[in-house]
This record gives sequence, structure tokens and C-alpha cells, in this order.
Amino acid sequence: MTTTRPQVVVLCITGWCRNGSTIIGNVLNEIPGVMHVGELHFLWKNAVGKGANNTCGCGAVLTECPFWSARIAELMPPGSSLEAYAAQVVSRQRACVRTRHTWRVGRRGPDRADLRAHADLMSRTYQAIAAASGARVIVDTSKIPGEAALLPFLEGVRPCFVHLVRDPRAVAESWREPKQYVYAMSAAKSTAYWHGFNLASRAVTRRYPERSLLVRYEDFLAAPREVVGRLLTLCGEPAGSNPVHGRVIDLGVNHTVTGNPDRFRSGATVLRDTDHRWVTGLRRRSRLAAVLLAWPLFGKYGYRYRTPAATRGKDELIGHRA
Repeated sequence: MTTTRPQVVVLCITGWCRNGSTIIGNVLNEIPGVMHVGELHFLWKNAVGKGANNTCGCGAVLTECPFWSARIAELMPPGSSLEAYAAQVVSRQRACVRTRHTWRVGRRGPDRADLRAHADLMSRTYQAIAAASGARVIVDTSKIPGEAALLPFLEGVRPCFVHLVRDPRAVAESWREPKQYVYAMSAAKSTAYWHGFNLASRAVTRRYPERSLLVRYEDFLAAPREVVGRLLTLCGEPAGSNPVHGRVIDLGVNHTVTGNPDRFRSGATVLRDTDHRWVTGLRRRSRLAAVLLAWPLFGKYGYRYRTPAATRGKDELIGHRA
């Protein structure tokens, strides 16, 4: 006799890194029944110290965090060592759900043994998180399009997709200097990734337009309450649970697997209203490289070479169906 797993909503945020997903996820984390888990894709890699950072957003090492240590223990096969199982999971991820696999996974689903095994682990992971936290909605900011493409095939999961984009010049400026455990990257390399990840994310959201939104980070900064409200509607959550009132929000402790180092900050947090630091922080040739390498998506997402990133283009982008 087979048992059907209860359904949990997974709000999957895709796009390239440094796109603002951490702060948006942490804002959503303040809603009762919603849990932001950070970049869940890296749970096993970070748990054995092979990733960029092995610390939970609560400040504890993942294997010592009360929440994640218990989830890791219940998800591992009986008799397995953490090191051996983590190596197996990471190997599967590299083999079947990298960005370049997005289109194949979206068309065929888990048609291979390694994909079926990974899909089963993802399903069990979301179910374990929901059962332990009581969350109706899990916000996953992994930004791995290959795994996003697999979500609709998971048992007991109802995925919603947010394709979050940010001006590639602002992204390049953010990558310009190392930040705690995050390394630096050139504007050209950052924008090449920006283009590839956004193409793959677009492929996922275009396949499921009725459950997807395209959101610019600049529009979130301009109208955070409105954007959060649209995300709540997408997930089927009540509008009255919106925690954003003005530009200051009190953030509590979170259990994010990894993400921007700002995830460790809690307490009163100001949501700034612009994203213009790249204007003075990025060299002219780096700005030009970002624009050229991001073309034609640069214009498609409403960005203009001579216009500040927060200025909206001819078409309003907040909450557009992706």
C-alpha cells in the first residue's frame, strides 16, 4: 500500500547570485507558516565542510544546529556515514541538476536512476522541513535552475517560481570585493553567469507561467510591501500576513543553510530604496562589459544603459508573469 505525502508549497527563487534573494527570503521568513531555508541545494556539501560556509543562519555549525542536525540524521540512510552520503548526493547533483541540465530535466523529468534518487531526496527533505517547522510554505533560494526544473515532478510538493533579476552592473559591483566567506569575481565572469542562469531560469518559468512571477530586485526596493504581497498571492497565503510596513522590518533568527552573509543579521533592518552603488563603485569599462554580455536580456528586463537601475522602463515589471 502506497502513502501519499502531504503537499507543501515550495517558493523557489531562481536567477543568478547577488540578486537580493537572501533579504527577500528573510522578510518572508517573518510570516507565520513560512520558512526560509536559504540555499538548500548546498545542505550536504556544507554539512561536511566542503562548501563555502558550514554555518546555519542561527550561528551554529549545521551539524550542531538543533534544526538541521535532526533533519540530516533523519534523511540519511540507516548505517550510512555523513561523509559518504554527502559525497553521493553532491555527485548526483553535479551529474544531473546543474544549470546546463535545466532544459533536459524540464522536458523529461526524472527519467534516469540518479534523477529519481535525487528527486526522492528533495521531496523527503521538503516534507521533513515542513513536518518539523509546521511551515505551509518553504522558501528555497538555492537559485539552481536544474533543481527548479525538477520541482514539478516531486511527490507532495506544489512549486511556485520567482525569477528574480537584478541589474547586471549592480551584481558585478557586488562581486567586485570578497565578502566574508564569499570570493570576488570579475564583471565579465559575473555577467556571463548572470546571462546563463537567467536564460535557464526563464526556461523554467515559461514552462509554468500560471505559477511563476518575474520580479526585479530594484522593484522590490522601490515597493517592498507590494512585491511581498504578490509573492503571498502566488503562494496562496493571505494578504493580511504581509510583514512589511514602511522601510524598517524586525528580522528574527533564521535557519538558512547558506546565502549572503547578511543572513546572520537580525533585529531592525532598513530596506533601502535604491540600488545605485554600482554607479560610483564600478569602473566604466566594467559597466560596459556587463551591459554587452547581458544583452539582449538586459533590455528585456527593462534596464537601460543611461538610466539608473531603479528607474522603471516603459513596461511595469513588478509582478509580471514570467
